[in-house]
Amino acid sequence: MNKTTNIVILGAGYAGVHSAKILSKKFKKNDSVKITLIDKLPYHTLMTELHEVAGGRVEPESVQVDLRKIFHRSKVNIVTEEVQKIDVDSQKLITDFAEYQYDYLILGTGSEPAFFGVPGVKEHGFTLWSMKDAIKIRKHIENMFRKASMERNAKKRQAMLTFVVAGAGFTGIELIGELVEWKKKLAKEYNVYESEVRLLVVEAMGRILNILDEKGARKTEKYLNKKGVEILTNAPIVSVSEDSITLKDGTKISTNTLVWTCGVQGNSFNSNLGLSLNNRGRLIANEYMQALDKENIYVVGDCAFVEEGESKNLPQIVEAALQTSETAAHNIIADIENKEKKPFKSNYHGFMVSVGSHYAVANLSGIKLSGFFAMLMKHLVNLHYLWGAGGFYLMFKYLSHEFFNMKDRRSFVGGHLSAKSNVLWLICLRVYIGILWLLEGLEKLVGEENWEKANGLKKLTSGIGKDSWIKKGNVKMPFDWLYKSAESGSVSDAVSSASQTVTETTSVADAVASASQSGAAEAASSSWPDPIMSMPNFYKKIMEIFMPNADIAVWFQRFVVVAEIGMGLLLIAGLFTWLASAASAFMVVNFILSGMAGWDILWYFFGAIALMAGAGKALGLDYFVMPWLKDLFSNFWVGKRKPIYDK
Repeated sequence: MNKTTNIVILGAGYAGVHSAKILSKKFKKNDSVKITLIDKLPYHTLMTELHEVAGGRVEPESVQVDLRKIFHRSKVNIVTEEVQKIDVDSQKLITDFAEYQYDYLILGTGSEPAFFGVPGVKEHGFTLWSMKDAIKIRKHIENMFRKASMERNAKKRQAMLTFVVAGAGFTGIELIGELVEWKKKLAKEYNVYESEVRLLVVEAMGRILNILDEKGARKTEKYLNKKGVEILTNAPIVSVSEDSITLKDGTKISTNTLVWTCGVQGNSFNSNLGLSLNNRGRLIANEYMQALDKENIYVVGDCAFVEEGESKNLPQIVEAALQTSETAAHNIIADIENKEKKPFKSNYHGFMVSVGSHYAVANLSGIKLSGFFAMLMKHLVNLHYLWGAGGFYLMFKYLSHEFFNMKDRRSFVGGHLSAKSNVLWLICLRVYIGILWLLEGLEKLVGEENWEKANGLKKLTSGIGKDSWIKKGNVKMPFDWLYKSAESGSVSDAVSSASQTVTETTSVADAVASASQSGAAEAASSSWPDPIMSMPNFYKKIMEIFMPNADIAVWFQRFVVVAEIGMGLLLIAGLFTWLASAASAFMVVNFILSGMAGWDILWYFFGAIALMAGAGKALGLDYFVMPWLKDLFSNFWVGKRKPIYDK
């Protein structure tokens, strides 16, 4: 019996989750390897988006990803407990509820704010390094506006409406960018003058965004100045009180809100492990990302420090977290399989910083971007990460809260993708287009002759006419190659088909003539309206592949009849309206490219596009069916919601 190898990952940050994904994929079918991911929270936090929560742009759940959904249908065991102690000698993690033995341990404990001994910061300032921090800042800012709206003392009101961000790194600049946009809404909501709101960035260094190129930093500073933000550089804070901050030059700024983003250090939890730390509390790793003191302990992400060439510092960014976790996971796999380990080698592709929802700057491998394209790249990078973490589910969730459900136009495309309207007004259009498709399908089913002669439901349902689209040998498609194949394969069938397209005064001899390659095609074409366009050559080649002869053409015709009747019924009932509308639009495009559609068919196309806005959710079956299907799919694909105590 094979010995079970226990791999335990502590911390569900970027590095921890990525490590678990890699190991889970590698050992998916290996029952001798057990993988456990432990975190005190049941969700993975998108740390790079916390400023959006703090600045009121998105709701907290928008940057929370349920760990059980990420690792649903994987072999990763999720444990939601807080580790109190790690016994590195006996190789076990101890929580309040259990002990977890490990053969390999990946430490992704992250980092925490560093206060650098500045008095009063910890007691009176806010930090932005967790979901709890973001929510706390958000509530405090709203409370300041609420209090200011009722405060008659001008000095007290000014302190309430003065918001200071200490530190001009990524976190500080991204937060102040959110406040620039949020203040307008809050001022209107709480009925205070927007001109009374004061926003400041206080930086101890000589310029903002030191990790970014100087040109990008200058653009950012110019943008913030234009938005009314005061930026103070070479201005270290020396003390903080409940209602003010003091700078090194003696300047005192009255404020009830200081958000401290001046740097981070290794998690204080690391100091109790008995492992080697650097002077910032980060765990020192060798080139294989192993802790110096224990080869079966790997350190990844913000808590790790590794010397690489001339560089003496591993940047605490997402890309570094992902790359260190890849190295650690690879080397654990190599150790288990007795293969060669690989050293860590960084490969950073650049840096991006958003300044609110409409502006960003980026330096991507030397390519410098700003504005729209920088913001676009930031969203694409986020989507790329979410695709790796949880596939389409997380990508769609991100698109929903960043674009489709964004409030107050706080998106770089404004509110164009999030505009909402009552779908009640689409009911008439939905039913109308449904009836049009239903009538089209029924006419093709019973045949044009029966359809024209019918004067009641009984007559209409009396039977399928001789010119029905579904009858064998009855080719209705005006494609010349079909009649050529029919002529060489079965002249009698071609004659029958051609006979049904001519008038009563046409002789049998004329019908035989129309069975030729050109004559039959022209006869079939006569039943179609004047086309919008002739069939393009590329589409003709496609059709010749999928519809090479008359027999297959009839099967295509049968499919068209079923599709038109089906789309009509679905639209009338308001069931699967989006799919029926998409199929409707596709069908129209197909008819146009085939040279079989007149201008009147465009009604169907543009109507279908409008109906894709959820027209079945009002007085339609989608109102009942879609929520049920959504829950069913979610439970199957990403797992059913469970309490953290249900293992």
